[in-house]
Amino acid sequence: MSDMKIIVQKYGGSSVATTERIKAVADRIKKYVENDYRVVVVVSAMGKTTDGLIKLSSEITDNPDKRELDMLLSTGEQVTIALLAMTLHTIGIDAISYTGSQVRVMTDGNFSNARIQSISTDRIMASLRQNKVVIVAGFQGIDEEENITTLGRGGSDTSAVALAAAIGTRDCEIYTDVDGVYTADPRVIENPKKLKEISYDEMLELARLGAKVLHSRSVEFAKKYNIRLIVRSSFNYEEGTVVMPMEEMMEKFIISGITAKSDEAKVTLRNVADRPGVAAMLFGKMGEQKISVNMIVQSTGADGKASISFTVLKSDVKKTIDICESLKNELGGTSVDFKENIAIVSAIGVGMTSSYGVAGRVFRVLAEHGINIEMISTSEIGISCVIDPKYVELASKVLHAEFLEK
Repeated sequence: MSDMKIIVQKYGGSSVATTERIKAVADRIKKYVENDYRVVVVVSAMGKTTDGLIKLSSEITDNPDKRELDMLLSTGEQVTIALLAMTLHTIGIDAISYTGSQVRVMTDGNFSNARIQSISTDRIMASLRQNKVVIVAGFQGIDEEENITTLGRGGSDTSAVALAAAIGTRDCEIYTDVDGVYTADPRVIENPKKLKEISYDEMLELARLGAKVLHSRSVEFAKKYNIRLIVRSSFNYEEGTVVMPMEEMMEKFIISGITAKSDEAKVTLRNVADRPGVAAMLFGKMGEQKISVNMIVQSTGADGKASISFTVLKSDVKKTIDICESLKNELGGTSVDFKENIAIVSAIGVGMTSSYGVAGRVFRVLAEHGINIEMISTSEIGISCVIDPKYVELASKVLHAEFLEK
């Protein structure tokens, strides 16, 4: 293995959306082979194939069995791996395709959102030694009972990083329809800057708070196994953005990115008892129901009562309200209310750890433009504010101008 120059590449749905795009991917892979790389390729389903399969299932039932849904969805990637292998054969490159089960991508049994537990590299390494390009279906694996499982959102990115870690190579290229990580969404900010490099922690925060370039699970995997992620476009040959350890970065900005999201709602449990164990009981119950909580603010009054506000995904609001209502009397609360009409705008950057006054600048800029802040959450490298969604574009623009255009 040490005598091989191995690289893992992942191509997303837009990169393989048509046979013409698959041919372009094959041409790119050929260039790597001609430069003496042994290439492992992970692919997604073509274009909107997964959405189409989900629509098909919805025409049968509103509540499909999760095992059978995973069986259905896994077929999308199987089409792509076979077509890409055929395409490589036509241009003189030896290639072989494998499903997740064929290379023993072992996962837990959590259908539709499985977690990778191990990958056997024997079959992959044997094929690489035979000078074959190895093409693996992303987004899928099998559990210990050999049921097909899928990995949920960002699953193909996670498959690629996990393979890089298992094989023992450092670099994993993620090809998509954008040519890197930008300081803001180009659809909102005119001419944002493309970052040459960004730390794992910054990328995790950006992904968690609305950036769509990489899914957080793949970045967590990369950080754990010290894999350098290179985000590039499959539509050109421009250099991309390297996601890497902060210690290896040449330049650290106070703010690296501005991001926004509007898929969360604010829930408030009012006038609960201000005593130990209240928050533990509330958020423990939510954890049991697999509800992810983002921002939490607790305010305490002079009467020994507290109100707890927090944000959850809009899709989890009903379950969250049910939990709060079931605990309200036990916790001494008087009411539960929620607000879906919110947005979260965030400023992220590792430079915050060594800079003063960043929070003040964020709040000042928003205030100067009449944008009220409903909730605030901070970390070592991030500041997030809940605001009215009608101001989300303005907030993104003025924060970008304050920190990234001077």
